[in-house]
Formats: sequence, C-alpha cells, structure tokens
Amino acid sequence: MPFTPLAALGIAALTALTAAPAGDAPATKRAGTASVHGSARIHYAFSPDDDIRFTIDAEAAPYSRPLPGLPQGLPTDARGTVSFRHAVAATGQIATAKARVDCLVTGGGTATLTAVVTRSDVGPVGERLGFSVTEGHRGEPDRLGFSWGVANVDPEKTDEKGNVTAPRVGTCMAPAPFAPAVRRGFTVRHAELPTSPPAVMR
Repeated sequence: MPFTPLAALGIAALTALTAAPAGDAPATKRAGTASVHGSARIHYAFSPDDDIRFTIDAEAAPYSRPLPGLPQGLPTDARGTVSFRHAVAATGQIATAKARVDCLVTGGGTATLTAVVTRSDVGPVGERLGFSVTEGHRGEPDRLGFSWGVANVDPEKTDEKGNVTAPRVGTCMAPAPFAPAVRRGFTVRHAELPTSPPAVMR
C-alpha cells in the first residue's frame, strides 16, 4: 500500500482510522509503552559556556487526548513533564521553565516529543515546544534537540516589519537532536504506535 500523508487523508478519514468502541474511559497503559526519562547537561554550540540542563519524564498515552474532529485522540498522545534551566555564564542570569508533555513518538533509540509551557521565566505560558532525544550507544553521547535552539522560521510569512516569523510548533514536531549531553543522559524506550485505541474495560 503506498504511503499517504495524514494531511492528505483529512480529519474525517483520520477519525475513522482511530475509531474505537464507545466509552469515555481514559486509555489504559499497554505493555511496552514508549517513554523517555532522564536529565542531562547539554553542550549548545551557540552558547558554549552556559550551563543548560533538561529533565524529561515522558510516557506514551495513546488515544487519551480528544480533539475537535478526533474524539479518540491520536496514537502519539502522551503525558509527563519537561523542565529546563539555562544559566548564562556572562551575566549569571538563570532562566527556568516547565512544560506538560502532549505528544511522543519513538523510533529505535530516538524520540521526538512536544510539551506545552506551564511555567516560564522567559517565554509565554501556553506555547508548545519541540524536543528530540537520541540515546547514545557504543561510546557516543546522548543527544538532545530543542525547537528554539535552531532557526525555525517560515520564509513565506512575515510580520508587520517584513521580518520572517517563527511558526507554531505542532504536536511531535522537533529538530534533530543536535546538542550532545556532557553530563548524565536519557533513556529512550521504543514502542510501535498502536493502530487503534485499547478496548474499554467493562
């Protein structure tokens, strides 16, 4: 069967794909649940002297977040938290933030996830942020990417001054994990995406 992008399927078709037995019970945890856990200080090439740390505690919760037109939610639904701390070496300023995980997808030792900001010293609450994690093997370091750390712009959209703007981050959208961990690290547990919601326990 040829690959068909979800955008081409449309909301109605995707809703049909994720249809499940009636009931409003939350999704139950399945064996082999995808997850990302850990904490790490990372090396960010554009601020090499700064102390930047991330903590991720994320677990898949497929079909647990109903959306307009998608009453069963999505196979990538997830729960958990991401927190980060950035200490600027030049000024001593420290910024922290915490976000609620809403999406997670894995492939081998790599994961992408998104989280919506619930508390922040520097950015707006309610903004969705993207993260990626690769668990290193054979002596390679773990790596992490974050959506505001690279040039995420929409060349076709400008503001009132004619400058390009940053597009909103969609669920599970994140750049490649470009920053190596220099202290501690992450564990990625891979699981295939479920093609249908779990049966409701009666």
